[in-house]
Amino acid sequence: MRVLHVLDHSIPLHSGYTFRTRSILREQRALGWETFHITSSKQNSGDQRDETVDGLHFYRTPLSNSALAKLPLLNHKEVIDGLGRRLDEIIPQIKPDVLHAHSPSLNAIAALRAGKKFGIPVVYEVRAFWEDAAVDHGTSTENGLRYRATRALETYALRRADAVTTICEGLRKDIVARGIPEDKVTVIPNSVDLDKFAVGGSADQELKGKLGLQGSRLIGFIGSFYAYEGLDILLRAVPKLVARLPDLRVLLVGGGPQDAQLRQLAKDLGITDKVVFTGRVPHDQVQKYYDLLDVLVYPRLSMRLTDLVTPLKPLEAMAQGRILAASDVGGHLELIADGKTGVLFRADDPDSLADKVGALLEEQSQWPALRAAGRRYVENERNWPGTVARYKKIYGRLTGFQPA
Repeated sequence: MRVLHVLDHSIPLHSGYTFRTRSILREQRALGWETFHITSSKQNSGDQRDETVDGLHFYRTPLSNSALAKLPLLNHKEVIDGLGRRLDEIIPQIKPDVLHAHSPSLNAIAALRAGKKFGIPVVYEVRAFWEDAAVDHGTSTENGLRYRATRALETYALRRADAVTTICEGLRKDIVARGIPEDKVTVIPNSVDLDKFAVGGSADQELKGKLGLQGSRLIGFIGSFYAYEGLDILLRAVPKLVARLPDLRVLLVGGGPQDAQLRQLAKDLGITDKVVFTGRVPHDQVQKYYDLLDVLVYPRLSMRLTDLVTPLKPLEAMAQGRILAASDVGGHLELIADGKTGVLFRADDPDSLADKVGALLEEQSQWPALRAAGRRYVENERNWPGTVARYKKIYGRLTGFQPA
């Protein structure tokens, strides 16, 4: 089985998207399949045409020099056309059995054109609806021209792909609601690399001291500071939490578009002495910061994006046997059983966050059961070997034979 994966971007860039891809490729290769990989010009590799990272060879698509590449909507056409030209070059060389395009729909459109030209079936994997992400990032408005055009492209690709996969039930339901037959859509959920996460890491007291957090109970968040993550809700809950638990402090590890706004909000709320912003930390140091935290908090705001899409970080927290609290958006409801594998609070509600997290910190007798249940959940239901095995049936149906 020879599979050509058509991607938006990949490692060495770090994101949930690239980590999911790397895990899929590793497990497909473990099954004995040959995988090949191409990224669109959105990888921003300049004129580079090939790159090997972590033992994986990637065909790169050079950036377009056309003026159209800088214009809204028309830049989408440039991405599709550039990727299409690169596919025309490499498909005759590698002769794949399946083209597996991953979000966004620009990749799927290019793959569908190539699939038709070379007679190769196309799988389209939806990881998120990028029109919704664009609304949160401020590059689009809901139901605006760009939003509607992106959504139309998505639906076009879904209808024409030979099979559709997606990462969660929320997205599956939305896809089916667009008129896509249910038997055409398969959920291949986000999972975790269990061998990369150990239970029971202890806090580095020297690091805790350097951060000025010695003797404090710590809650916090590790990741990118996007608006949809709802970190403002966490900060607004801090005064009520500290009134209940004076030794409580908040640790925010990472950075992103909301960094400056969050730092200003901490000043406005008068809690700068209760919150530590570390900025971005080296990837190989992240685990040390996880080990500092008593409770990880995921306060995602309620919106289409968060109600439809399941995040990866709560699963990684469960894999480590961490205690976690999260908002009750749809994406979290698919992952977290309230009171069993974590604690849920009302989305967009600082008081609810403060009440539930405060109670969780005061009732540590619950923690061993929460830790064990979370780890058991990812071991049994969210491990990559079991997840990636679901592609066997899909590829087999499209190619006429069952891959090993």
